[in-house]
Amino acid sequence: MKIVGVAACTSGIAHTYIAREKIMKGAQKLGYEIHMETQGTIGTEDELTPEQIAEADFVLLAIDIKIGGRDRFEGKKVVEVPTNTAIKAPTKLIETIVNQLGLS
Repeated sequence: MKIVGVAACTSGIAHTYIAREKIMKGAQKLGYEIHMETQGTIGTEDELTPEQIAEADFVLLAIDIKIGGRDRFEGKKVVEVPTNTAIKAPTKLIETIVNQLGLS
């Protein structure tokens, strides 16, 4: 399973990076490959490549604000959740998404 995603909170500081870290650890715990971009106060970090996006089974947006570059995900399965949801139960969130999208 390959996942790409973006994390972005309203302040662009703490929750952005916490959500990214939690999601990545949750995906790795499940044995999935994941690449997460952040869009915070200092701009975009770890920007997703077109290849990573093309190879992904789905896109996970842990966001509380409008993000830039959303058009890159056109044609992909995109799931959007608040950063708090991703922070509280990242592994369960990913498992639920995989099941709901019929990817398991």
